[in-house]
Amino acid sequence: MTKITADHLGRGAFVYIRQSTADQLLHNLESRRRQYGLADRARQLGWTTVEVIDDDLGRSGGGVNRPGFERLLAAICEGRVGAVFAIEASRLARNGRDWHTLIEFCGLVGTVIVDEDGVYDPRHPNDRLLLGMKGTMSELELSLFRQRSQEALKQKARRGALFLSVAAGYVRAGGDRIEKDPDKRVQEALNLVFVKFAEFHSVRQVHVWLRDEGIALPVACHRAAEGRSIVWKLPLYNTVHNILTNPVYAGAYAFGRTMSKVSVEDGRKRVKRGLRRPQSEWDVLLKDQHEGYITWSEFERNQRVIANNATGKGSAVTGAVRRGELLLAGLLRCGHCGRKMYVGYGGKAGRYYCQGALVNHGTARCISFGGLRADNAVGTEVLRVLKPLGIDAAVKALAAQTGEISAAQRQLDLALQEAHFAAAHARRQYDAVDPANRLVAGELERRWNKALQVVHQLQGEIAELEAKKPAPLGENERQHLMRLGADLELAWSHPAATAETRKRILRTALHEIVVRIEGGFIEMVLHWQGGDHTALQLKINGVGKHRWTVSEDTLTLIRELARLMPDQQIARLLNRAGKPTGRGNGWTKARVCSFRSHHGIAVYHESEWAERGEITLEAAAQIMNVSLMTALRMVRRGTVKGRQLCRGAPWVIKAEDLAAYREKPSRRPLTSDPSQQSLQFQ
Repeated sequence: MTKITADHLGRGAFVYIRQSTADQLLHNLESRRRQYGLADRARQLGWTTVEVIDDDLGRSGGGVNRPGFERLLAAICEGRVGAVFAIEASRLARNGRDWHTLIEFCGLVGTVIVDEDGVYDPRHPNDRLLLGMKGTMSELELSLFRQRSQEALKQKARRGALFLSVAAGYVRAGGDRIEKDPDKRVQEALNLVFVKFAEFHSVRQVHVWLRDEGIALPVACHRAAEGRSIVWKLPLYNTVHNILTNPVYAGAYAFGRTMSKVSVEDGRKRVKRGLRRPQSEWDVLLKDQHEGYITWSEFERNQRVIANNATGKGSAVTGAVRRGELLLAGLLRCGHCGRKMYVGYGGKAGRYYCQGALVNHGTARCISFGGLRADNAVGTEVLRVLKPLGIDAAVKALAAQTGEISAAQRQLDLALQEAHFAAAHARRQYDAVDPANRLVAGELERRWNKALQVVHQLQGEIAELEAKKPAPLGENERQHLMRLGADLELAWSHPAATAETRKRILRTALHEIVVRIEGGFIEMVLHWQGGDHTALQLKINGVGKHRWTVSEDTLTLIRELARLMPDQQIARLLNRAGKPTGRGNGWTKARVCSFRSHHGIAVYHESEWAERGEITLEAAAQIMNVSLMTALRMVRRGTVKGRQLCRGAPWVIKAEDLAAYREKPSRRPLTSDPSQQSLQFQ
């Protein structure tokens, strides 16, 4: 003990206490008592000032951040520490960096290190050598412990018998296998998650639906006193995502799905745990190990859907169904550069465009075109292919509507059954106690009343759902649904069919659409989910053209009618001819006037006919001194030249043609009957 001098005793003694894990804190109580007992030993050796540092309880000594150890080093550098007490070197450090830093600082300021074996002065070469060996052995011991434990875990995992925790919906059956939870409410709640995902194809939408319906999901809760138990909570997004991505629900055993990543930050080791690994890198994957809630093929399909919903994860994914009226978002791929196409909304209509070259290389955009015509063409083609399935879908919809109880009500019914059991159990406990023992009877009575309140609350929620439950479909509704199934085009354009519904239909049928623009045409290749391909070709609108543009023949007709009649009569004639405006409306005087102004067509003047040397059929009949019908027959037969733009338009006769007819010396009978006599009346 000559190594302890008055200088050491004049400074303080620091006792460093550490246990590596929370499990050691909970169960290794004697080890902690031994470490705290070092303070008494320090006093026995002559120190009056003893400080205990226990900030690092529950922290590993393998190089992670330890605030207590940092505080100890700071005190040593300040010269306040005469001796450092620890049971063994492994308590102070499990890595060479921390251990040798401690020895170096202690040697510089003359601090001794005391453990159960003796006192060591780092300034002495022999003590420094011995301390270095102890630190090396401590670091090696930790590596051996970790290696042996990890190999034992992996060996057990390869047999599919390692269960560090059990997911909600399963219980342990023996030490090396699991089976479905016998609780029917737990099973149906988990089945509901998978059913709704098959319907919505979105984790977020399933989560929102469960929250809106007030449906709680089972969550495994681990408490030290009670062990593992199931609690019911309104789901978080991560809860739904973990259920859909956990292979245990597909009857598979998986080990090594996550990994830890070690990095150095601020000179200290940082360990990030729980990083997901791709399925190809899992350590163990054993299929059909236990009864699953879904099949493995359904699990793989769900993972593909979730991966494709990851918007912003590159051009290989489709992305989730998002807001917006355009239906092909996420399905289009540029046939020129191979990049995924984007959607842009400017005003009421949207456009599809490829800007990959613009973003990556600063060059011009590949292609861009309006979305409405493309949506209509693809929708028509998909309806043509899916038409034979319409009746089958309608029949299934009828069966689902008539035979299915709402999921929310079913979950409430199961919760009510559980609440009735809890209330009956509380009543049996209350009946079994001696009424005179009020300390116990009062508490049991409170629990019974609480259970009855839960029953009453659930009954009220069920009654509220019953009141909101829609009436069953009548005969008219059934027939209407069957008509929609027989005519998919009617169902597609039905007001109740939203853009989101149409997008899901298209994504169910189509995998991808490759688009090119060549020679004024949009060339589309539809890649169906089954592997077939269909080619479509659409003509691109010219400059200034849009979907509300009036057809060329109507424009030509209005241009010529404007030289024959005023706007009011033009509107009447177009409406009788069944030629609507560009937006499908009827014509009015104001609309004809606006149309003329837009296309630079001059307004009609009454003197135009005379200036052009033209007369109407009525005027020609008066000049020839015949009836109007006679003049009409003469024009139709070609006796007198005339023209008519369309049915209902006025006949136009050139004045010179009428004059030439009158100058002819002989006239044929007005009828084709040669026996018809001409009678002259005086």
